Amino acid sequence: MSHADLLLTGTRVRTLDPARPEASAIAVADGRIVAVGDTRELVRDWQGPTTERIDLAGAHVLPGFVDSHAHPVWGLEMATGVDLSGVRDLDGLRAALRTADRLGGWVVGWGLDHNAFEGRPIHRELIEDVLDGSPAFLRLYDGHSALVSGAALDAAGITGPRSFAQRAEIVCDTEGRPTGHLVEHAAMDLVYEVAPRASAADRRSGLVDLLSTMAATGLTGAHVMDGSGLDLLAAVEEETELPMRLTVSPWCMPGVDRDGLDELVALQKLGGRRWTVGGVKFFMDGTVEGGTAWLEHADCHGQGTDAFWPDPAAYSAAVRHLHAAGVRTATHAIGDAAVRHALDTIEALGASGRDAHRIEHIESVPDDTLPRFAALGVAASMQPPHTAYTKGDHSDEWSKRLGEQRAGRAWRTRDLRDAGAVLALGSDWPIAHYDARQVLATARVPRGAAGPAQGLTGLEALEGVTSHAAIAAGQSEDAGRIAVGLRADLTVLGLDPVTAPADEIAEAPVALTVTDGRITHRGA
Repeated sequence: MSHADLLLTGTRVRTLDPARPEASAIAVADGRIVAVGDTRELVRDWQGPTTERIDLAGAHVLPGFVDSHAHPVWGLEMATGVDLSGVRDLDGLRAALRTADRLGGWVVGWGLDHNAFEGRPIHRELIEDVLDGSPAFLRLYDGHSALVSGAALDAAGITGPRSFAQRAEIVCDTEGRPTGHLVEHAAMDLVYEVAPRASAADRRSGLVDLLSTMAATGLTGAHVMDGSGLDLLAAVEEETELPMRLTVSPWCMPGVDRDGLDELVALQKLGGRRWTVGGVKFFMDGTVEGGTAWLEHADCHGQGTDAFWPDPAAYSAAVRHLHAAGVRTATHAIGDAAVRHALDTIEALGASGRDAHRIEHIESVPDDTLPRFAALGVAASMQPPHTAYTKGDHSDEWSKRLGEQRAGRAWRTRDLRDAGAVLALGSDWPIAHYDARQVLATARVPRGAAGPAQGLTGLEALEGVTSHAAIAAGQSEDAGRIAVGLRADLTVLGLDPVTAPADEIAEAPVALTVTDGRITHRGA
């Protein structure tokens, strides 16, 4: 009999495999699970002279945690400069900018909460006097909007409004002068293209460092919801191993033609040892706070009644084209109208559309949409940590935009599970922290407008980062459980995330993270 490369013994294995729910040992060889069972039996049958045996002294082995929605490559670029996520008001923002280090002469920041403006319109006049003339590019936390200074506008040659193929805007005052508020990617990219960037070497080392710290929270993989940096992933694998497994879904934007869609189909063939292109990402809308979520009724500012795709039928046609080519899709849909249109599009695919597509975010939807997810086999991909940007009394910008009724149906994770939906969970890093333990804890006890009524059980939260994440990515035959023949992606915690209180899960010791049978993190 062959010997195991890795033998985990003296543990409590929660397999999520109905055929054998629990065990005390796991044997791994060639990146696969080769045995699950009793410690004494596996030591007898699988330990050899080159086997690394680790006795875990009762720690809990779980299927490897997966972040079902993250941006580790694009996020490295987005999370550049001063971290503004701790800023709570305008005075705090001005103080942070006054002392911020310059990056190539620029003030660059990220993670800025919409609530920090205290209800004021986002305008460069609020910060110009503390910048000493430096160009500034400040991304708001949602990743769909930014505040830039006059010098940054000048550097990008922006003097007034422009038209875009996608729903985007250079916000201008009544006289046509840019306020510095840029909404959606096409508008932000005009400044991003002239702002300073990290070198290729720094990007390579930064990605490895980031993925290593993500692995230290128990993550073995992530669904990457953008296609930026495929060349970077390949370059890193020429030098070393990626600490996590990445499934990448490149963006499909409005204005794409048939050739562009065929290029996205061709990308599905690309991959490396621990990364692969596996789907395409669409945007049906933007964000509530930015006024670009597609809503069935306007928000309190009269905004939100337009789709990100100016012609929603073109989105549906693009999904049909990709589906016919066997390509899975993920659609960013936050508002009720966006979610409904995405569901309608998938329903029109017929039976072949079942279990092949997913919808991301789903922040506020009416009752009648909930059963459609299970009925159509559409996976719901949601990010519980986003609830922290809202408040239970609905005094935050997200809630005020939507109004009491729609804010009262925020992040319906509990309701979707009760309706039978597949529910994959993630962080959307860098929009929220990537720590998988925080995702689990917040899924159990959602914050802000969602509140504890939408909380999941410990088992449901665990499934959200394991078995349901695998289903959402079309990988359930190879991952999401601990069973013979499946990939050896494993997370080992010092406590049981199913039975431990949520606040303890957030601080749970990560004893070991294993990806492809190789240890990517060892706890102290």
